Amino acid sequence: MKNNSVRTNTFSWVSLPLLFFGAGVIAYRMKQGLGASTHLSDTFPWGLWISVDVLCGVALAAGAFTVAAAVYIFNLKPYRPILRPAILTGFLGYLLVIVALFIDIGRPFRIWHPLILWNPNSVMFEVAWCVILYSTVLAMEFAPIVLERFGLKRLLRILDAVTIPLVIAGVILSTLHQSSLGSLYLIVPSKLHPLWYSRMVPLFFFVSALAGGLCVLIIEGTVSQRVFHHHVDIHVLRGLARAAVVVLILYGAMKISDLMFRGGLSRLAMDREGIFFGMEIMIGIVLPLLLYALPGIRETRQGLFAFACLGVTGLILNRINVSLIGMAGSSGTSYFPSWMEFAITATLILAGVALFRWAARSLPVFEKQA
Repeated sequence: MKNNSVRTNTFSWVSLPLLFFGAGVIAYRMKQGLGASTHLSDTFPWGLWISVDVLCGVALAAGAFTVAAAVYIFNLKPYRPILRPAILTGFLGYLLVIVALFIDIGRPFRIWHPLILWNPNSVMFEVAWCVILYSTVLAMEFAPIVLERFGLKRLLRILDAVTIPLVIAGVILSTLHQSSLGSLYLIVPSKLHPLWYSRMVPLFFFVSALAGGLCVLIIEGTVSQRVFHHHVDIHVLRGLARAAVVVLILYGAMKISDLMFRGGLSRLAMDREGIFFGMEIMIGIVLPLLLYALPGIRETRQGLFAFACLGVTGLILNRINVSLIGMAGSSGTSYFPSWMEFAITATLILAGVALFRWAARSLPVFEKQA
Protein backbone atom coordinates (compact mmCIF):
# COMPACT_ATOMS: atom_id res chain seq x y z
CA MET A 1 0.00 0.00 0.00
CA LYS A 2 2.85 2.34 0.79
CA ASN A 3 4.42 1.76 -2.63
CA ASN A 4 1.07 2.47 -4.30
CA SER A 5 0.77 5.75 -2.39
CA VAL A 6 4.28 6.77 -3.40
CA ARG A 7 3.56 5.98 -7.06
CA THR A 8 0.27 7.91 -6.88
CA ASN A 9 1.91 11.00 -5.42
CA THR A 10 4.81 10.81 -7.87
CA PHE A 11 2.46 10.56 -10.85
CA SER A 12 0.37 13.50 -9.60
CA TRP A 13 3.35 15.74 -8.91
CA VAL A 14 4.85 15.01 -12.33
CA SER A 15 1.71 14.94 -14.48
CA LEU A 16 -0.20 17.95 -13.15
CA PRO A 17 2.44 20.59 -14.05
CA LEU A 18 2.87 18.98 -17.48
CA LEU A 19 -0.88 18.99 -18.09
CA PHE A 20 -1.15 22.64 -17.08
CA PHE A 21 1.75 23.52 -19.35
CA GLY A 22 0.14 21.59 -22.22
CA ALA A 23 -3.17 23.35 -21.60
CA GLY A 24 -1.34 26.65 -21.92
CA VAL A 25 0.15 25.58 -25.25
CA ILE A 26 -3.31 24.55 -26.48
CA ALA A 27 -4.70 27.93 -25.41
CA TYR A 28 -1.89 29.66 -27.34
CA ARG A 29 -2.71 27.60 -30.45
CA MET A 30 -6.41 28.51 -30.18
CA LYS A 31 -5.63 32.20 -29.78
CA GLN A 32 -2.80 32.61 -32.30
CA GLY A 33 -3.82 30.04 -34.90
CA LEU A 34 -2.08 27.19 -36.69
CA GLY A 35 0.49 29.40 -38.39
CA ALA A 36 1.97 30.60 -35.11
CA SER A 37 1.98 27.23 -33.38
CA THR A 38 2.73 24.65 -36.09
CA HIS A 39 4.94 24.05 -39.11
CA LEU A 40 1.93 23.18 -41.26
CA SER A 41 1.35 24.95 -44.56
CA ASP A 42 -1.06 25.02 -47.50
CA THR A 43 1.10 22.41 -49.26
CA PHE A 44 1.36 20.20 -46.15
CA PRO A 45 -1.81 20.82 -44.11
CA TRP A 46 -1.98 17.51 -42.22
CA GLY A 47 0.85 16.87 -39.80
CA LEU A 48 1.64 15.20 -36.48
CA TRP A 49 -1.79 15.74 -34.93
CA ILE A 50 -3.64 13.92 -37.73
CA SER A 51 -1.02 11.15 -37.90
CA VAL A 52 -0.69 10.36 -34.21
CA ASP A 53 -3.61 11.94 -32.38
CA VAL A 54 -6.28 10.91 -34.90
CA LEU A 55 -5.14 8.04 -37.13
CA CYS A 56 -3.20 6.22 -34.41
CA GLY A 57 -5.70 7.12 -31.70
CA VAL A 58 -8.63 5.65 -33.61
CA ALA A 59 -6.73 2.50 -34.57
CA LEU A 60 -5.44 1.80 -31.06
CA ALA A 61 -8.99 2.12 -29.68
CA ALA A 62 -10.12 -0.80 -31.86
CA GLY A 63 -9.82 -3.24 -28.95
CA ALA A 64 -13.12 -1.93 -27.57
CA PHE A 65 -15.36 -3.21 -30.35
CA THR A 66 -13.22 -6.34 -30.78
CA VAL A 67 -13.54 -7.57 -27.20
CA ALA A 68 -17.19 -6.41 -26.94
CA ALA A 69 -18.03 -8.53 -29.98
CA ALA A 70 -16.06 -11.47 -28.53
CA VAL A 71 -17.91 -11.36 -25.19
CA TYR A 72 -21.45 -10.41 -26.19
CA ILE A 73 -21.81 -11.79 -29.71
CA PHE A 74 -19.50 -14.83 -29.69
CA ASN A 75 -20.05 -15.54 -25.97
CA LEU A 76 -16.32 -15.84 -25.19
CA LYS A 77 -16.75 -15.37 -21.44
CA PRO A 78 -13.06 -15.80 -20.48
CA TYR A 79 -12.43 -12.36 -22.01
CA ARG A 80 -15.01 -10.59 -19.86
CA PRO A 81 -12.41 -9.42 -17.26
CA ILE A 82 -10.82 -7.18 -19.89
CA LEU A 83 -14.11 -5.89 -21.34
CA ARG A 84 -14.61 -2.83 -19.15
CA PRO A 85 -10.98 -1.61 -19.37
CA ALA A 86 -11.18 -2.06 -23.16
CA ILE A 87 -14.38 -0.02 -23.38
CA LEU A 88 -12.87 2.68 -21.15
CA THR A 89 -9.78 2.80 -23.38
CA GLY A 90 -11.91 3.08 -26.51
CA PHE A 91 -14.14 5.76 -25.00
CA LEU A 92 -11.20 7.88 -23.84
CA GLY A 93 -9.44 7.30 -27.15
CA TYR A 94 -12.35 8.65 -29.16
CA LEU A 95 -12.88 11.60 -26.82
CA LEU A 96 -9.23 12.58 -27.27
CA VAL A 97 -9.53 12.11 -31.05
CA ILE A 98 -12.38 14.62 -31.02
CA VAL A 99 -10.27 17.03 -28.95
CA ALA A 100 -7.36 16.56 -31.36
CA LEU A 101 -9.59 17.27 -34.35
CA PHE A 102 -10.88 20.40 -32.64
CA ILE A 103 -7.31 21.59 -32.08
CA ASP A 104 -6.19 20.71 -35.63
CA ILE A 105 -9.05 22.29 -37.59
CA GLY A 106 -8.22 25.72 -38.96
CA ARG A 107 -11.59 27.05 -37.83
CA PRO A 108 -12.27 24.80 -34.83
CA PHE A 109 -15.55 26.37 -33.80
CA ARG A 110 -17.10 25.05 -37.00
CA ILE A 111 -16.51 21.44 -35.98
CA TRP A 112 -20.30 21.00 -35.56
CA HIS A 113 -21.02 21.83 -39.23
CA PRO A 114 -21.26 18.17 -40.43
CA LEU A 115 -24.30 17.84 -38.16
CA ILE A 116 -26.35 20.21 -40.32
CA LEU A 117 -24.33 20.70 -43.55
CA TRP A 118 -24.57 17.25 -45.08
CA ASN A 119 -22.32 16.13 -47.95
CA PRO A 120 -22.87 12.38 -48.42
CA ASN A 121 -20.36 12.32 -51.28
CA SER A 122 -17.49 13.20 -48.93
CA VAL A 123 -15.43 10.58 -47.09
CA MET A 124 -14.78 13.20 -44.42
CA PHE A 125 -18.54 13.49 -43.86
CA GLU A 126 -18.76 9.74 -43.26
CA VAL A 127 -15.73 9.86 -40.94
CA ALA A 128 -17.26 12.71 -38.93
CA TRP A 129 -20.56 10.93 -38.45
CA CYS A 130 -18.92 7.61 -37.59
CA VAL A 131 -16.85 9.36 -34.91
CA ILE A 132 -19.96 11.03 -33.49
CA LEU A 133 -22.10 7.89 -33.52
CA TYR A 134 -19.45 5.48 -32.28
CA SER A 135 -18.45 7.87 -29.49
CA THR A 136 -22.12 7.87 -28.47
CA VAL A 137 -22.19 4.06 -28.52
CA LEU A 138 -19.01 3.90 -26.41
CA ALA A 139 -20.53 6.36 -23.94
CA MET A 140 -23.59 4.12 -23.60
CA GLU A 141 -21.40 1.03 -23.22
CA PHE A 142 -19.37 2.82 -20.55
CA ALA A 143 -22.45 4.19 -18.74
CA PRO A 144 -23.20 0.97 -16.77
CA ILE A 145 -19.86 1.37 -15.00
CA VAL A 146 -20.94 4.81 -13.75
CA LEU A 147 -24.49 3.67 -12.97
CA GLU A 148 -23.18 0.71 -10.98
CA ARG A 149 -20.94 3.02 -8.98
CA PHE A 150 -23.95 5.11 -7.89
CA GLY A 151 -26.38 2.20 -7.52
CA LEU A 152 -28.81 3.29 -10.26
CA LYS A 153 -30.21 -0.19 -10.86
CA ARG A 154 -33.26 0.79 -12.92
CA LEU A 155 -31.17 2.58 -15.54
CA LEU A 156 -28.76 -0.36 -15.47
CA ARG A 157 -31.57 -2.74 -16.40
CA ILE A 158 -32.58 -0.49 -19.30
CA LEU A 159 -29.05 -0.40 -20.69
CA ASP A 160 -28.62 -4.15 -20.18
CA ALA A 161 -31.68 -4.69 -22.39
CA VAL A 162 -30.06 -2.85 -25.32
CA THR A 163 -26.50 -4.14 -24.85
CA ILE A 164 -26.49 -6.51 -27.83
CA PRO A 165 -27.88 -3.92 -30.31
CA LEU A 166 -25.33 -1.42 -28.99
CA VAL A 167 -22.47 -3.86 -29.50
CA ILE A 168 -23.62 -4.68 -33.03
CA ALA A 169 -23.93 -0.97 -33.83
CA GLY A 170 -20.45 -0.42 -32.40
CA VAL A 171 -18.95 -3.15 -34.57
CA ILE A 172 -20.59 -1.76 -37.71
CA LEU A 173 -19.66 1.86 -37.00
CA SER A 174 -16.09 1.06 -36.00
CA THR A 175 -15.60 -1.11 -39.09
CA LEU A 176 -16.84 1.71 -41.29
CA HIS A 177 -14.72 4.27 -39.49
CA GLN A 178 -11.46 2.32 -39.44
CA SER A 179 -11.70 1.60 -43.17
CA SER A 180 -12.94 5.05 -44.17
CA LEU A 181 -9.85 6.67 -42.65
CA GLY A 182 -7.91 4.65 -45.22
CA SER A 183 -10.37 5.72 -47.90
CA LEU A 184 -9.20 9.31 -47.40
CA TYR A 185 -5.97 8.37 -49.16
CA LEU A 186 -7.66 6.82 -52.19
CA ILE A 187 -8.19 10.32 -53.59
CA VAL A 188 -4.46 11.13 -53.69
CA PRO A 189 -2.94 8.52 -56.04
CA SER A 190 -0.45 11.04 -57.40
CA LYS A 191 0.62 12.20 -53.93
CA LEU A 192 0.91 9.08 -51.79
CA HIS A 193 4.06 7.03 -52.46
CA PRO A 194 3.44 3.74 -54.36
CA LEU A 195 4.76 1.71 -51.42
CA TRP A 196 1.59 2.70 -49.53
CA TYR A 197 -0.93 3.77 -52.14
CA SER A 198 -3.31 0.97 -53.04
CA ARG A 199 -7.00 0.46 -53.60
CA MET A 200 -6.72 -1.88 -50.64
CA VAL A 201 -5.80 0.91 -48.19
CA PRO A 202 -9.25 0.92 -46.50
CA LEU A 203 -8.98 -2.84 -45.88
CA PHE A 204 -5.38 -2.48 -44.71
CA PHE A 205 -6.43 0.18 -42.18
CA PHE A 206 -9.21 -2.04 -40.82
CA VAL A 207 -7.14 -5.24 -40.53
CA SER A 208 -4.12 -3.50 -39.02
CA ALA A 209 -6.41 -1.78 -36.48
CA LEU A 210 -7.70 -5.19 -35.40
CA ALA A 211 -4.15 -6.39 -34.77
CA GLY A 212 -3.19 -3.15 -33.01
CA GLY A 213 -6.31 -3.18 -30.84
CA LEU A 214 -5.58 -6.73 -29.68
CA CYS A 215 -1.99 -5.77 -28.85
CA VAL A 216 -3.21 -2.76 -26.85
CA LEU A 217 -5.40 -5.11 -24.78
CA ILE A 218 -2.35 -7.28 -23.97
CA ILE A 219 -0.37 -4.21 -22.88
CA GLU A 220 -3.32 -2.92 -20.89
CA GLY A 221 -3.85 -6.26 -19.14
CA THR A 222 -0.17 -6.49 -18.21
CA VAL A 223 0.08 -2.92 -16.93
CA SER A 224 -3.25 -3.08 -15.06
CA GLN A 225 -2.06 -6.09 -13.10
CA ARG A 226 1.08 -4.26 -12.05
CA VAL A 227 -0.46 -0.86 -11.34
CA PHE A 228 -4.03 -1.64 -10.24
CA HIS A 229 -3.50 -5.23 -9.05
CA HIS A 230 -6.21 -6.43 -11.44
CA HIS A 231 -5.28 -10.02 -12.23
CA VAL A 232 -5.71 -11.03 -15.85
CA ASP A 233 -5.24 -14.74 -16.44
CA ILE A 234 -2.29 -15.43 -18.69
CA HIS A 235 -4.52 -17.69 -20.80
CA VAL A 236 -6.53 -14.60 -21.71
CA LEU A 237 -3.37 -12.79 -22.79
CA ARG A 238 -2.26 -15.82 -24.80
CA GLY A 239 -5.64 -15.97 -26.50
CA LEU A 240 -5.36 -12.31 -27.46
CA ALA A 241 -1.84 -12.92 -28.77
CA ARG A 242 -2.97 -15.91 -30.86
CA ALA A 243 -5.72 -13.82 -32.42
CA ALA A 244 -3.24 -10.98 -33.08
CA VAL A 245 -0.83 -13.42 -34.73
CA VAL A 246 -3.55 -14.65 -37.11
CA VAL A 247 -4.46 -11.08 -38.02
CA LEU A 248 -0.80 -10.08 -38.47
CA ILE A 249 -0.17 -13.03 -40.79
CA LEU A 250 -3.25 -12.09 -42.82
CA TYR A 251 -2.23 -8.42 -42.88
CA GLY A 252 1.34 -9.21 -43.91
CA ALA A 253 0.21 -11.57 -46.67
CA MET A 254 -2.21 -8.95 -47.99
CA LYS A 255 0.41 -6.20 -47.95
CA ILE A 256 3.11 -8.20 -49.73
CA SER A 257 0.79 -9.79 -52.30
CA ASP A 258 -0.78 -6.41 -53.08
CA LEU A 259 2.67 -4.85 -53.48
CA MET A 260 3.76 -7.65 -55.83
CA PHE A 261 0.55 -7.42 -57.85
CA ARG A 262 0.99 -3.66 -58.31
CA GLY A 263 4.67 -3.97 -59.13
CA GLY A 264 5.50 -1.92 -56.07
CA LEU A 265 8.45 -4.10 -55.09
CA SER A 266 10.43 -2.34 -57.80
CA ARG A 267 10.03 0.90 -55.82
CA LEU A 268 11.85 -0.52 -52.80
CA ALA A 269 15.15 1.28 -52.41
CA MET A 270 17.48 2.54 -49.72
CA ASP A 271 15.81 5.95 -49.75
CA ARG A 272 13.70 7.51 -47.02
CA GLU A 273 10.46 5.84 -48.10
CA GLY A 274 12.08 2.44 -48.55
CA ILE A 275 13.77 2.58 -45.14
CA PHE A 276 10.55 3.55 -43.33
CA PHE A 277 8.56 0.92 -45.21
CA GLY A 278 11.13 -1.70 -44.21
CA MET A 279 10.97 -0.55 -40.58
CA GLU A 280 7.17 -0.80 -40.63
CA ILE A 281 7.17 -4.36 -41.98
CA MET A 282 10.07 -5.54 -39.82
CA ILE A 283 8.94 -4.02 -36.52
CA GLY A 284 5.21 -4.42 -36.98
CA ILE A 285 4.96 -7.85 -38.62
CA VAL A 286 8.18 -9.85 -38.89
CA LEU A 287 9.64 -9.33 -35.40
CA PRO A 288 6.36 -9.93 -33.51
CA LEU A 289 5.80 -13.18 -35.44
CA LEU A 290 9.38 -14.29 -34.81
CA LEU A 291 9.01 -13.53 -31.11
CA TYR A 292 5.76 -15.43 -30.90
CA ALA A 293 7.39 -18.45 -32.55
CA LEU A 294 9.66 -18.80 -29.49
CA PRO A 295 8.01 -20.85 -26.70
CA GLY A 296 9.92 -18.92 -24.04
CA ILE A 297 8.31 -15.71 -25.30
CA ARG A 298 4.71 -16.68 -25.97
CA GLU A 299 4.36 -18.53 -22.65
CA THR A 300 5.33 -15.61 -20.40
CA ARG A 301 3.71 -12.29 -19.56
CA GLN A 302 6.93 -10.40 -20.30
CA GLY A 303 7.24 -12.06 -23.69
CA LEU A 304 3.62 -11.34 -24.61
CA PHE A 305 4.12 -7.73 -23.49
CA ALA A 306 7.16 -7.38 -25.78
CA PHE A 307 5.20 -8.97 -28.64
CA ALA A 308 2.33 -6.52 -28.14
CA CYS A 309 4.64 -3.48 -27.91
CA LEU A 310 6.16 -4.37 -31.29
CA GLY A 311 2.70 -4.79 -32.81
CA VAL A 312 1.57 -1.38 -31.55
CA THR A 313 4.81 0.26 -32.73
CA GLY A 314 4.31 -1.22 -36.19
CA LEU A 315 0.77 0.15 -36.37
CA ILE A 316 1.95 3.62 -35.35
CA LEU A 317 4.71 3.44 -37.96
CA ASN A 318 2.18 2.50 -40.64
CA ARG A 319 -0.09 5.45 -39.89
CA ILE A 320 2.86 7.86 -39.79
CA ASN A 321 4.22 6.41 -43.02
CA VAL A 322 0.92 6.77 -44.85
CA SER A 323 0.11 10.26 -43.61
CA LEU A 324 3.58 11.84 -43.38
CA ILE A 325 6.46 9.90 -44.95
CA GLY A 326 4.45 8.69 -47.94
CA MET A 327 3.07 12.18 -48.66
CA ALA A 328 6.27 14.18 -48.14
CA GLY A 329 7.94 13.45 -51.47
CA SER A 330 5.11 14.80 -53.63
CA SER A 331 4.45 17.89 -51.52
CA GLY A 332 7.46 19.80 -52.79
CA THR A 333 8.14 21.06 -49.30
CA SER A 334 9.63 19.85 -46.04
CA TYR A 335 7.73 19.37 -42.81
CA PHE A 336 8.88 18.63 -39.30
CA PRO A 337 6.54 19.23 -36.36
CA SER A 338 7.12 22.24 -34.16
CA TRP A 339 7.79 21.80 -30.46
CA MET A 340 4.24 22.94 -29.80
CA GLU A 341 2.86 20.13 -31.97
CA PHE A 342 4.90 17.62 -29.97
CA ALA A 343 3.83 19.26 -26.70
CA ILE A 344 0.12 19.12 -27.53
CA THR A 345 0.35 15.49 -28.66
CA ALA A 346 2.18 14.55 -25.46
CA THR A 347 -0.44 16.45 -23.43
CA LEU A 348 -3.31 14.52 -25.01
CA ILE A 349 -1.56 11.19 -24.38
CA LEU A 350 -0.82 12.13 -20.77
CA ALA A 351 -4.42 13.30 -20.31
CA GLY A 352 -5.64 9.92 -21.56
CA VAL A 353 -3.40 8.09 -19.07
CA ALA A 354 -4.48 10.35 -16.22
CA LEU A 355 -8.18 9.94 -17.01
CA PHE A 356 -7.86 6.15 -17.27
CA ARG A 357 -6.02 6.09 -13.95
CA TRP A 358 -8.66 8.26 -12.28
CA ALA A 359 -11.54 6.15 -13.67
CA ALA A 360 -9.82 2.90 -12.66
CA ARG A 361 -9.48 4.13 -9.08
CA SER A 362 -12.91 5.79 -8.79
CA LEU A 363 -15.23 3.49 -10.73
CA PRO A 364 -15.77 -0.30 -10.90
CA VAL A 365 -13.77 -0.62 -14.11
CA PHE A 366 -12.28 -3.93 -13.02
CA GLU A 367 -14.98 -6.46 -12.27
CA LYS A 368 -14.47 -8.85 -9.39
CA GLN A 369 -13.54 -12.28 -10.63
CA ALA A 370 -14.97 -15.44 -9.20
